Amino acid sequence: MFERFTESARRFIFIARYEASNYGSPYIETEHLLLGLLREDRPLALRFLGGAKVDSGIRIEIESRIERGEPIGTSVEIPLSAKKILNLAAEEADKLGHRYVGTEHILLGMLRVEGSLAGQILQARGLKLAKIRQELAKDESPTGARTQPRNMALSKLEDFLSGLKKYSSEELLPFFASNARLVDASGKPWNRDEIGKHFETLFILYAKKNSADTIEETVQDTKEAMVAIVLWKNAILASMERVWVHRMSVVLVPEGDDWAIVLVQITPLKSS
Repeated sequence: MFERFTESARRFIFIARYEASNYGSPYIETEHLLLGLLREDRPLALRFLGGAKVDSGIRIEIESRIERGEPIGTSVEIPLSAKKILNLAAEEADKLGHRYVGTEHILLGMLRVEGSLAGQILQARGLKLAKIRQELAKDESPTGARTQPRNMALSKLEDFLSGLKKYSSEELLPFFASNARLVDASGKPWNRDEIGKHFETLFILYAKKNSADTIEETVQDTKEAMVAIVLWKNAILASMERVWVHRMSVVLVPEGDDWAIVLVQITPLKSS
């Protein structure tokens, strides 16, 4: 059933599965889908829900209305009980004339299941099904292409950078394309499988509380690719005490209706 789903939509379902296991739920429920949506598509959440802290407010409300159990291991199969939402999302995509099913269509699907916890939370925050449909219909250009590719790429990069301090490697690995490569500070190359196996080690410096990132510039910004230079401060290597600044060059390319990281190259810079 996921053939039409974008990479972003599939990734969000994976995150919803993580949320379900974290709360000890034997099923992926609508509330887990909502949490997954908030974490995967921040621009969409900010657009329709507003407020930079909307995700924490919704999480607090969900936690007050569900019973938390013991976390379930990631190797355990957790079935999706909220399949109706995904079927409705496909219907919404058809109504909008979209060949793909994205995170925006899943949001519409949640609103259509009014009695669900996710539907109740969204409606209580003023979201109206008809209004969001109209807004999404306006997003299409005359050629049917998605608008503002640069903003989408930049948002994806910002989500990844901020996620290094908040999310697990399982949640962050889907940001990388299947053919992604990383060149670490020592010049050693890593493929995507190796990045997944050694994620914590490769990115531990940037997950530290005192490390700070700044997107210094974008040296290429087209529909085919975005190349950004990220400057990290206080990313200290124990073996290189004077190296406290890293330059991270990141290349993102379109993947379906979303963007994915295809290359990360890290260059250590010595402090003056």
